[in-house]
Amino acid sequence: MTLKKPHLTMKKILKHTCLFVILGLLFTVNSNAQSGKKALDIKAIKAMEGCFNVEFKYTETFSPEIDYEKAYDYTSAAFEWAEIIEETEDKIVLQHLLIINDSTIIKHWRQDWIYEAQRSFSYVKDNTWQFEKKNYKDVEGKWTQYVYQVDDSPRYSGTATWTHVDGVSSWRNKADSPLPRREYSKRSDYNVMKRGNSVQITDYGWLHEQDNDKIIREEPNTDQLLVQEKGYNTYEKRATEDCKSAQEWWKNNQEKWATVRDVWQDVLASHITLHLEDKVDGKKLYEHLFYGQGYEDKAAIEVLIDSYVTKHN
Repeated sequence: MTLKKPHLTMKKILKHTCLFVILGLLFTVNSNAQSGKKALDIKAIKAMEGCFNVEFKYTETFSPEIDYEKAYDYTSAAFEWAEIIEETEDKIVLQHLLIINDSTIIKHWRQDWIYEAQRSFSYVKDNTWQFEKKNYKDVEGKWTQYVYQVDDSPRYSGTATWTHVDGVSSWRNKADSPLPRREYSKRSDYNVMKRGNSVQITDYGWLHEQDNDKIIREEPNTDQLLVQEKGYNTYEKRATEDCKSAQEWWKNNQEKWATVRDVWQDVLASHITLHLEDKVDGKKLYEHLFYGQGYEDKAAIEVLIDSYVTKHN
């Protein structure tokens, strides 16, 4: 009987021990790097909270059809308050409020940022959205921005990585969406906007730059480009106290809109495809929620929203 030499076994033990130590160190370094990167992401997203002077500028740039008549450039301005209304380790919710004449407040759009979200929605056409579940590897380290309309119904979502290079934080994504509010009641020559979104944190606030395609979509995989468009929206920060009226308005109305969000969350979680009616009883959904009576409790809001939803489970 031949016995193994003890010193060879010890070499193996030392070798394996060193390997485990190295792997442990690499894991720790990688975890710390990810944690530091995520902290920078969160800081960038939270920089979009505050009181802002907003300026919107759009111009059509190129059409493949030589006889296309370019639309007039669009420019407008707004005074807006954006408030973080929900925050967890992996989620930040920003509610935007328009301020008109320093006293009239209008609930505006909402953006939810969720880290490594595996469920998203995309706009199909004709007020219809498709929901999908993504593989973790496709969203690892990334943030999904969910954009909601003034009535908290879905608008578009997109997933991308925040980058922090040379002191500049930015996030870029492409997402299909309905027509923008500035055009949906005025145009019928296209039915889908493919948004090229770029969010960049700046020294004055933040910039939402867009490279958009206005698309005619009859059936899936039949997109026809009508015209391309450049958008340049600046959010210039001003004193927080300048938006005091919007802050007070939100304090007085936040419970109702929290209920609306809860109802929508249940609706969106239970669908693969969602179609929304444009009007019920001659009114859009936001008109009922903004100006209608009796929509303060959850049961009434559920009935109202359900009347707009065509279910495709």
